[in-house]
Order: sequence, then structure tokens, then C-alpha cells
Amino acid sequence: MSDRPIVKAIGVISGTSMDGIDVSIVETDGDTVVRPGPGRTFSYPEDLRTVLQELIAEPARAQSEPLEDLERAVTEAHIAAIRRFMGETGIAAADVQLIGFHGQTVYHRPETRFTRQLGLGARVAQDLGIDTVDRFRHADVASGGEGAPFVPLYHRALASKLAQPVMVLNLGGVGNVTYIDGDVVIAFDTGPASALLDDFVLRRRGLSFDENGQLAASGKADDKLVSEFMRNPFFDRPAPKSLDRQDFHARAKGVETLSDEDGAATLAEFTVQSVIAALRHVPRAPQRWLVTGGGRRNAHFMKRLHGELGVAVDPVESVGWNGDFLEAQAFGYLAVRSTLGLPLSLPTTTGVPHPMPGGELHRAA
Repeated sequence: MSDRPIVKAIGVISGTSMDGIDVSIVETDGDTVVRPGPGRTFSYPEDLRTVLQELIAEPARAQSEPLEDLERAVTEAHIAAIRRFMGETGIAAADVQLIGFHGQTVYHRPETRFTRQLGLGARVAQDLGIDTVDRFRHADVASGGEGAPFVPLYHRALASKLAQPVMVLNLGGVGNVTYIDGDVVIAFDTGPASALLDDFVLRRRGLSFDENGQLAASGKADDKLVSEFMRNPFFDRPAPKSLDRQDFHARAKGVETLSDEDGAATLAEFTVQSVIAALRHVPRAPQRWLVTGGGRRNAHFMKRLHGELGVAVDPVESVGWNGDFLEAQAFGYLAVRSTLGLPLSLPTTTGVPHPMPGGELHRAA
């Protein structure tokens, strides 16, 4: 048993889809003790979400402009979300020792040792009166790491009592996996998950996503296009490796000649095949896959993955985890690790030269 004190930490993050701000709480020693609590998702103000989407579509701006007003707006939206979360769950600020504030990623280019998350941790600490950790990815990227994925050590803590090897698959905008086998933790981005399909369905049908995978399931994948997509050298690159949400969009334009149904089926199959390709980069085939992220609710994804992988492919809820709030909880957990000087990433998760601590602590007073 750990002799470290148990800390109650709130984690808050908005992912690349910007569909909301996720807030959750975890009690942890920053190591092996993890007791997740409730979570909530709160929408960005629609005008702010629109501005963020426009910014992400203009990488030069996201990299170089100061964006001071936008960063303040993002920070205020997160503060409001944390306040609402505490109000709705009855958690008093005096009972929370730490906040892990990820911020909103608007630019991520680890090959140039640059990543940008909008958000002012000092403002969060000041306004809420709770010590706050932010800038989780910066030390990793500055040292030559990929800066993502950043949840694997939380996965390892959660999976310590499960049969291993086990693979945790996150199907968000981009897919990523964590392979866990005892002390061996390997993590990397797999390829597109929901981003390509969501954007296609929005263009064609005006819908934000393919509900339950119904559109993709009704079509026929163009195997030639899928094979062409899979020839991308990314899939043979050794792990760890990471992607930006937009990395495959230009290459996937071939689906524009297909019907709505066949285009959706083709992009969904691209996601499935990119997940299968992840097996090239782990020592042993996992006994089980646990799926988190919005893609776990896509019945077509889950059916195809189970059929192709030949082992159990289950949502993380099957082992008692809450897939809606794993990432928010993870940044609460990582905030505690940060204050203890423990690594947030490993050479096998982001490619850093050695286990890498990180994050910046802002005191409330």
C-alpha cells in the first residue's frame, strides 16, 4: 500500500471535438490508489465554439497569434463549468485540494516541439481558490516527446487488477491505444477515429455524428480506397506516435465521389483497419480490448472491431469505468502526480528520452 496522502482532485478538459467541457473528480495518491467520482459535461457557448473551430482550421493563427481575448474566454468557460459541476454534485471548494486544468488544444505539432493549449491556470486558481496545475504537455514536447496520448498512466492505475495484456482503445476524434502488461505500458495514436466520419456526415447530412453507426452500416466500404488510405506511412511508423485531428482529412477526399452511405462505410472501415494496424506495434496480442470515447457508442465500429480482432471488445463500462469522464479524471490524477514530481509520460508512451514529469502549479493564494 502507498503511504502517500490521498488527494481529492478535479480534472477538466475539452477535447479536439470541442463538443463540451468534461469535469470529473478523483481521489488518488497519484500512484496506485484511484477512486473515481462523478462527472459532468457542459457545453461551450456556441459563439465561442465557432471561433475555436475557425481557429483550428487556420494553423498559422493558432501557432503565432497571442489570442489573449480568446484564451480568457476559454478560461472563463472552464471556470464556469467547474463551478456548475461543484454546485450540481454538492462538492465544496474547501474539500478539493487540486485542479488539473488541461485547457483547449488548438495546435499540436510535436515534430517542431510545439503544442498550444489555451487556458490560464493561474486565473483558475485565483477565481476558484483551489491550487491548479496546467501546461501538462509542454515539458514532454519540449524534450522531443509526442505530447500525446497523455492518459496511459491513469489507464495503468485503473487496469492493475484486470487480466493482461489488455488494450484500452480511445475512439475520440483521433484514435489512440494504451497497451498494458504489468510494468509494460505502450501508447500511441492509431489513426482517425470519429473525426473523418463526423465531418463527412456533417457535410452530407447536416448531422454532428453518425448515430449508432447506422449510416455506415447501411453502406458498402470501398476497399480500394481503404487500402489506399492504409498505405499512409504513419501506420508503419514505430510507436509512440501522435496525430493532429486534421492529419488525414486531405488524403480522405476520395470519399466525396461516393454516396452518403458508402462514404460513411468507407471512412468507418478506415478507422477499423487503422485500429487493427496497432497490433504491429505491441509485443503480444491483448486478451481483451476496452473501448472508451464517443466511438464506443457506435454499434458499427464495435461490431466490426469484434469481428476483426477475434477477442472481446467491450466498452469500458463493462469493467466499471466511466468512459465519458476518463480523460477528465486522468488530468486530476496527473495533477497530483505533477505536484509529487512523478512522471506524466514515459519513453514508451510519448517517446520522451526518459520518464518525464511536467505541469505547472499555480497556488490559489
